[in-house]
Amino acid sequence: MTRLETFSDEWQKATNFVKAYDVFLVVSHVQPDGDAIGSTLAVAHALKQLGKRYVLTNDSSVPEKYQFLEMAEEILPWEEAKKHSFDAVISVDAADRERLGGVQQVFERQTPLLNIDHHPTNDRFGDVNVVLDDRAATAEVLYEWITHMQLKWNRSFAEAVYTGVMTDTGGFRYPNTTPRVMKLAAHLLEYGVVPSDIANRVFENISRAKLHLLKEALSSLTLSSDGQIAWLTVTAAQMKRAGAKEEDVGGIVNFARNVEGVEVGILFKEVDDGGVKVSWRSREKLDVGRLAQELGAGTCPRRRLLHGRSSR
Repeated sequence: MTRLETFSDEWQKATNFVKAYDVFLVVSHVQPDGDAIGSTLAVAHALKQLGKRYVLTNDSSVPEKYQFLEMAEEILPWEEAKKHSFDAVISVDAADRERLGGVQQVFERQTPLLNIDHHPTNDRFGDVNVVLDDRAATAEVLYEWITHMQLKWNRSFAEAVYTGVMTDTGGFRYPNTTPRVMKLAAHLLEYGVVPSDIANRVFENISRAKLHLLKEALSSLTLSSDGQIAWLTVTAAQMKRAGAKEEDVGGIVNFARNVEGVEVGILFKEVDDGGVKVSWRSREKLDVGRLAQELGAGTCPRRRLLHGRSSR
């Protein structure tokens, strides 16, 4: 069986899963980025076209910069969403169940779960797993499924998918920007997506709180002796002084990785319970996502939270 045929078979399994149930809980990882939010909303658009009902949730709040997307206001906090009834779960852009935060409670109910993702470290925690680890974003994976199901595009549907792909390719600047990705983007523009508008909302606007936090974080920037590793720190006290939200931390690690000659950038962020969240970003030599997993991605015995992403 060819790789293409294998994917076709997996898409049919996913389609059969959706056809088998009526009401779905749609969830992504905590501290969601553009791919997580865009993918969540893309699934909602798809389910609506298929005549299905859904409950959207995330164990973290939706970052303000993604609230322009249609239906973003429908993403409920887990404490509210869990009061609703649902027959099955669709998880998007989460490499393992721990990344779902409190929504992990659904596993106690043994609710059927469809896992759609693009991370190479995904541990296939679903009953049905569609993991295409050579895709730039989960939104790209969903684009192929949507095409497989021959669903109809409209502007808001296209904006959700475009936002997911745009953010996970760094605005189409990372090495994972393939010809396939550019063809996808060009197709979505046909439905009214305005690239400059989405880029301005996601990349160009910065809150004053983030500006204050970034100023403090940059003062901690340190380079290894060989200049290939750089790291920053953000403390709970700095977060409080800046009046910063969790979403304001997003992207700060890139300032370490983007220093000339640096291969790996690291951000050490103190969390409220005294633990430390470690975020990694690399260029091309090191797969920090896999490294983070080997070191115990998620909560490990030393109360550090590890999360890594390579720009490959």
